[in-house]
Formats: sequence, structure tokens, C-alpha cells
Amino acid sequence: MLTEHTYKQFDAELEAVRASVLKMGGLVEAQITNALEALISGDIELADQVDANDHQVNALEVAIDEDCTRIIARRQPTASDLRMVMMVVKTITDLERIGDEAAKIARMAKLIHKAERISVPRFSEVKYMAEMVLDMLRKALDAFARLDATKAVEIARQDRDVDEEFRLNLRHLITFMMEDPRTISVFIDILFVTKAIERMGDHAKNMSEYVVYMVKGKDVRHTSLEEIEREVM
Repeated sequence: MLTEHTYKQFDAELEAVRASVLKMGGLVEAQITNALEALISGDIELADQVDANDHQVNALEVAIDEDCTRIIARRQPTASDLRMVMMVVKTITDLERIGDEAAKIARMAKLIHKAERISVPRFSEVKYMAEMVLDMLRKALDAFARLDATKAVEIARQDRDVDEEFRLNLRHLITFMMEDPRTISVFIDILFVTKAIERMGDHAKNMSEYVVYMVKGKDVRHTSLEEIEREVM
């Protein structure tokens, strides 16, 4: 028979797992900020640090995943508690992938700044796009912490803006390459950076959709913005 003590232990375990996810989120956020700083400033040491720190993000994902497996095996959660555990498992997968993209940006920063280039380009468009995605990630983590499904609509709208910004940047980069073929190499590297940022936005959007699943019991992945709005509002 389940006692009040057992329920309290279970709640404490779930709370500890959620706290670990937020810790992982903070680490990933720092990875993005540092990768961007390394790209803009040409700080190779900082880029190396971001690349090296990626294993910390991976280790946290593995540890949280093991905690969730243990909770399912020992507690056999039902209904909303099971949805909570599933939300955590899915969220850490997306966080780990955002961490991978940050490490990729750090590696591209090293390539861009180490190579003998005629000039190093400005990164204002990249910075603008990355700030949009960082805001999405912070909102997704806040939605996770507060179980606030309404944030999903806002984040889905921002994701459309990020996608549009990516298409705009792509057109600019192609134009620059056509005007001066000597820039092709560096602009291809920057294209990889902007694609990495665009993917981060997709993962942040996924995270917010898991919160909708947790709160409403409805899977809104692969649905339109209008359908998400209808479900949440």
C-alpha cells in the first residue's frame, strides 16, 4: 500500500529530476553564449573551452535519463506523473542537441579565425539570430519550470521569425559569395553557424511543446501554430 511517506519520496525524486533539467538548461545556455562570444571576438581559447565542456552536457543527459528510468521502474507512475517523466526525457534530448550545436559553432569559430582570410566578416546578423534563439530557450526553460503551456504559442511564433531570419541570411550569404568568390570559404562556414542556430530554435520549440503535452495531455508536435494556440488557449 502507498503511504504518504512514499508519495513524498516520489515527489522529492521528481523535483530533483526537474532541478537537474534546469541545471542542464543553464549549462547549455552558457555554452551558446560562450560559443557566440568566441565567434565574434575570435577567442580561440574560449572556443576550445566550449568544445571541451560539451561532455558535461552529455554526462548530465545520461544521469537524468538514468534517474527517469529508475523512477519508472520503482514507482510505476501513472497519468500526469508519467507525462512528467516523459517530458523530462524528451526535454533533455533536445537540450543535449542544442549543446551539440553550440559546440559546432565553437568549432566553426576556430576555423573562421584560424584560417588565412582576406578579411573576417561582421557577425551582426548571426548575433541577432542567436539572441532570438537564446530568448526562446530561456522561455522554454521557464515554461518547463512553471509548467506554463501558454509560452508554447509565443515560442512557436518566434520560431517562425528565426526561420525567416535564416532564409534572409542565406540569401545575403549567397549574394556575397557571388560578388566575391574569394569569400566563398568563410561564408560557407558562417552558413553552417546560422544553420546551427536555426536548429537550436527548433529544439527550443520542441521543449515548449512537451510542456503542452505535460499540462494538457495533448501532443502538439508537427501541428500548426493555430492548432497549438487552440489547444493552449
